[in-house]
Amino acid sequence: MTTKLYENDQSPLHLRGLLRHFADLRDGTHGDGAISRSDKEQLFAAAVGYLDPFSRQALAEINATLLLGSGTITSSGIIRSPTGDSTAIWTLGWPEQAQAGIPPVTLEAFFGHGFHHPHLRGGTVGVWPLNVFSAADAAAELPTLRAIASADLHNLVFRSDYRIVPAITRSFASGNVKGGSR
Repeated sequence: MTTKLYENDQSPLHLRGLLRHFADLRDGTHGDGAISRSDKEQLFAAAVGYLDPFSRQALAEINATLLLGSGTITSSGIIRSPTGDSTAIWTLGWPEQAQAGIPPVTLEAFFGHGFHHPHLRGGTVGVWPLNVFSAADAAAELPTLRAIASADLHNLVFRSDYRIVPAITRSFASGNVKGGSR
């Protein structure tokens, strides 16, 4: 049961989700053992509900601080495509963005029809600004650094597989599973 596997682990919180993700790939399941697409879709729907206030918060922070309250946050709810993909999108649009003809800031939870489990992405993820001019500036970038490193590792797993993550292979090979039993 991968959702409970790392609950009592002392690993940093932001890495527990990544450990669960890799364990799902290893075990061929999602969450607490979901195998069927319909069971995974139920978990996806619940995840979207859990994500909603945090997605809105992240966008509201940008709106309040950088857009001076001029933006509008929208949420799509879950949308299912004819091909079987499921997605939920939160956007932050504002007048200058619309006038420039560019897409809004976007957070997306998606579950592609051929995917083992759902993922998160942004509309243009891949480039983060680096404006560090002091130790305090650097400390403020820690969450961004965590996200970049975790995403990079996630993508490297997809170039290879979960076996490049020693915490997944070694702990199970030795029978030493942190945070509980399987």
